[in-house]
Amino acid sequence: MFEVFAATPENMGPGDIGHHASRAEAMGFDGLQVPDAIHDGLLLSAMALNATSNLIVGTGVLVAFPRSPMTVAIASWDLQKMSGGRFELGLGTQIKPNIEQRYSARWDSPVPQLREYVQSVKAIFHSFQTGERLDFQGEHYRFTKLQPFFNPGPIDHPDIPILCGAVGPDMTRMVGRIADGMITHPTNTPPEYIREICLPRLQAGFEKAGRDGADFKLILGPLTATGKSEGVVAAEWEKQRNLLGFLYSTPAYWPSLELFGWQDLGQQLLDVTRAGNWQDMPGIITDEVLEKFVPRGTYDDIASVFKERYTGLTRRVTFPMPEDPADDKLAAQAIARMKL
Repeated sequence: MFEVFAATPENMGPGDIGHHASRAEAMGFDGLQVPDAIHDGLLLSAMALNATSNLIVGTGVLVAFPRSPMTVAIASWDLQKMSGGRFELGLGTQIKPNIEQRYSARWDSPVPQLREYVQSVKAIFHSFQTGERLDFQGEHYRFTKLQPFFNPGPIDHPDIPILCGAVGPDMTRMVGRIADGMITHPTNTPPEYIREICLPRLQAGFEKAGRDGADFKLILGPLTATGKSEGVVAAEWEKQRNLLGFLYSTPAYWPSLELFGWQDLGQQLLDVTRAGNWQDMPGIITDEVLEKFVPRGTYDDIASVFKERYTGLTRRVTFPMPEDPADDKLAAQAIARMKL
């Protein structure tokens, strides 16, 4: 039923990613998402692909604007070739303060800028594969030179999927127009939000582009509370309460709260962070809120929970790897049931 992708902790570095990827493949995951936050997402992808033979590996998501589309295209081409077609390029914008202050890069208009980014990468891929002259000229990016010496040449699997992270309405519609898939933010994964907000926006993008969206890859990555026993699940439940409180202190993520009439929670969380009272955040996220946003169940039950929530909404979901490898067999059984 579902393609199941493993998540990767953001603090996982080059020394551990190969073992992590091989564990995911052995457990029966279809794919692996690697972050681009503390460590370089393209480097982690290379190491994960090198450690596996069947696993799809995608960046989820690569911060686009600090990187030239050309350098990303070259790295993606190499990863696709070395893996025999198992790489997926996930791109995202991050937020303006990080782009300008952390990366010292340019933040213009994020929606048209990311649109041109994807279009230019696709144009570069086309020139790599066909040898045709590169001529992409947009408002934000311009590529008109690719001498044969610098062209890596054709590969066996040139159609590298490009997926984008999206939250807002304009970005989501744009992704529906030009991308091969979308990676949801954890705050945007309640079934009601996907059904009532996300899918109609994507459909508007499909229609504008004259595509049916049948092959579009929508990846839902909910925060999940699962484990071998109810005690472990309860502990994970509280971890997700803390994380959800942190995420919802960011105003950009409030629309999914507003869908359920919980607009005031976001402002409360923002006020708490401004006052430095971080310890008060979990008390604002009630069990009712958690139940909407966080699938919960033991490894025996969690496949049924996912099917009840997401059947008919997506074909791809992410699922957490066990912290303790001793639980891999139980998790693998849950993954197998999710795929049926």
